[in-house]
Amino acid sequence: MKSAQTTVPGLRIGITVGLREENEGLWINGIKQNALSLAAVLQNSLRGHEVCIVNTTAVSIDAGLAWDRQQFPTYTLDDVVDSLDVLIALGGALTAATIRRVQSHGGKVVGYKCGVEYIMSMQAAIFERAIGGTPAYPADYDAIWAIPQVAPSSAAFWQVLHRVPVTVVPFVWDPRWLESMAQTLPGKGLRQPRNGPRRVTISEPNHDVVKFCLYPLMIAELAWRQRPDLIELVSVTNTARLRHNAEFIGVVQHLDLVRQHRAFFEDRFPTAWFLAHHTDVVVSHQWENPLNYAYLETAWLGYPLVHNAPLIPDIGHPYEGFDVEQGARQLIEALQDDDPQACRERQRAAVRRYLASDTGNIEAYDRLLDGLSSGTGPGR
Repeated sequence: MKSAQTTVPGLRIGITVGLREENEGLWINGIKQNALSLAAVLQNSLRGHEVCIVNTTAVSIDAGLAWDRQQFPTYTLDDVVDSLDVLIALGGALTAATIRRVQSHGGKVVGYKCGVEYIMSMQAAIFERAIGGTPAYPADYDAIWAIPQVAPSSAAFWQVLHRVPVTVVPFVWDPRWLESMAQTLPGKGLRQPRNGPRRVTISEPNHDVVKFCLYPLMIAELAWRQRPDLIELVSVTNTARLRHNAEFIGVVQHLDLVRQHRAFFEDRFPTAWFLAHHTDVVVSHQWENPLNYAYLETAWLGYPLVHNAPLIPDIGHPYEGFDVEQGARQLIEALQDDDPQACRERQRAAVRRYLASDTGNIEAYDRLLDGLSSGTGPGR
């Protein structure tokens, strides 16, 4: 008996981004990396998909793109909307009219979700914190695909509002842009051997409750109280606004690290740059977002990562939930890791399952496309 799900040949696939300005950097957020890594895994298919990046805004794509247009052809939406087999709405916004336009010639439109949208919407409503634009949840998508770290909190939110079932899809990453940047850094960005006390970095974005610096700082505080000989300093990045906030100041001033001038509250920097110049160990904490590019970048470059992300239990030094005492024990262990090469090899081996070149990821996305095209499989 033949399967109801058919295998489709190479497709013409567009992945959307929403550029906000010319010469927009790759590192201002994770959205463009999401789009490029997804494009890379689809390009790696043996089926020969033609994959392009599609800008949904009026910002020019003719100069200053942060990626190579030979590797990742990039067009405006009007350039390609009538020729695509699949349009994946990842960044930017699509109107209902655009969705129908793609579908009118037999194309499929997928909403690709890579943010904790329910949490962001909740904060915007409660705290009157604008997140940009009017909320739009088209009911015309052919499928909704969500990466695993955001699905637990937001899948039901999307399913109700978009009126389409949500399929959890593999999270993929391509290290080429990290490695390109790292070539310009000391030691090519890789962690270097270091004697004596170590430099601890906390680099949560501090935009919302999902990834906030306070628990990592408390973990570092407990480690400092137990083994001050192991810690030279603690750098807390992305705190330009927080370091002037009365509530934040009122809390952290109770910490010995602050009182003894061992904690430094820094501005925002590209992860690889700050790692190469100021870091030996990274401490992280998340709440409903247990996998992100910062973890993979840190691990790939060989820096010990202390984290509470259950999706990566074999990377770095994990602790559970909000258990700061366990986190402190893991940090103390990480601070005594004296073999950067072994750490890097171990962590890279664990990260490889997320690579855009991983056969399992390539085949998984081909199956999703099969299901989307047939209307019967998990892609739908």
